[in-house]
Amino acid sequence: MEIHYTPTGVCSRKIDVIVEDGVIRSVRFTGGCSGNTQGVAALAQGMKVQEYIDRCKDIRCGAKATSCPAQLAEALAQALEA
Repeated sequence: MEIHYTPTGVCSRKIDVIVEDGVIRSVRFTGGCSGNTQGVAALAQGMKVQEYIDRCKDIRCGAKATSCPAQLAEALAQALEA
């Protein structure tokens, strides 16, 4: 399954994800803090979707109500609901 998500409340402008058999195979952020988004993408790769959601859904970025990791969790949660 391919997911193309437009995050809100963060610096990144787009998140592209490939999920196969409930496992995150690849993540690509467009925009945002390059090192952080590359790190999140690398750590998420190979992780089960629900495990990622559980770990990252409430992460905040400074005073913001959300973060790039949390927005990836939101993208995955929405895809599971669809």
